[in-house]
Amino acid sequence: MNFEMSETRNTIAHSIRDFAKKHIKPFMMDWDEHQTFPEELFHQLGAMGYMGVLVPEEYGGSGMDYHEYITVIEEISKVDSSVGLSLAAHNSLCTNHILEFGNDDQKKKWLPKLAHGEWIGAWGLTEHNTGSDAGGMSTTAVLEGDHYVINGAKNFITHGISGDVAVVIVRTGEKGDSKGMTAFVIEKGTPGFSSGKKEDKMGMRASETAELIFVNCRVHKDNILGEVGEGFIQSMKVLDGGRISIGALSLGIAKGAYEAALKYAKEREQFGQSISKFQAIGFKLADMATEIEASELLLHKAAHDKIKGKKMTKIGAMAKMYASEVCVKVANEALQIHGGYGYTKDFPVEKFYRDAKLCTIGEGTTEIQKLVISRSILN
Repeated sequence: MNFEMSETRNTIAHSIRDFAKKHIKPFMMDWDEHQTFPEELFHQLGAMGYMGVLVPEEYGGSGMDYHEYITVIEEISKVDSSVGLSLAAHNSLCTNHILEFGNDDQKKKWLPKLAHGEWIGAWGLTEHNTGSDAGGMSTTAVLEGDHYVINGAKNFITHGISGDVAVVIVRTGEKGDSKGMTAFVIEKGTPGFSSGKKEDKMGMRASETAELIFVNCRVHKDNILGEVGEGFIQSMKVLDGGRISIGALSLGIAKGAYEAALKYAKEREQFGQSISKFQAIGFKLADMATEIEASELLLHKAAHDKIKGKKMTKIGAMAKMYASEVCVKVANEALQIHGGYGYTKDFPVEKFYRDAKLCTIGEGTTEIQKLVISRSILN
């Protein structure tokens, strides 16, 4: 592996830092307070090429690789992880599912609008009573002529209200059958397709999370991605890449919290010297820096394997699990270094602390990642 940061990644990092400083940082606490999804911001990100990071240029995307994608999500998340989460979900779930499993006509129809930021994408797998047990989903699609009639609901869906198009995995066979699920692309405005409850969350509050509801929703069979019955297998492959996304999100939060803690430790004085001179603080910063570095290396190893077309389920789960756990730990230690000030909204670590926990839950909990890793090792 080449450990040098490429010129392209450096350019991306500087571009996003400038963008975030001007268009995100001044408004992010207001978005957080009011749970405002800044839709216009994502249209701007699309104009810059960051809504189709992995999409080839022939379909209107930027044609970047996974190393560059990590940089995009990381740099955004160092400022506002809510924006990072939404950007990751749009790119790695909805858009990437169409990219990986759509036919050429489907790619030409949907990818340019998603890549340009004209449309915002959603992805629906989770249901109220299933969680990680996707095979037990209750949302069904029944064939009637050239259309499938879909009934049911999905929850915890990023962009469930604002999304212009959703990739939704529903049951077309028997419950529990891994070959009994199928992926459909469904556009907003399709009769019978609507949004439900918006979740009131502890963190990531500017990233919209809501239900998708289907009542006799008729979807043409041309909207199926791949073949009938492939939805679950496709989803597992999409989630392999999704783990890199959440790992990058975690890395960005950890770096943002660490940098805030380092700055505060150098500036805050007690007993006639900055608190960074105290061994207790210095050791915390040393641990944080080391674990962040290890997280980054794991993530880029997963990205390397993904680019090379290697099976990367195990390394992806390792990277996601470790980065998300480090993210929570670093956010906690950063708040501790700030003391009472860290518990106020005047300092950024308060938001990092609230946002961090989602990283150990999204795209599968830490326990699910351990299950994936152990199965890979034992098999």
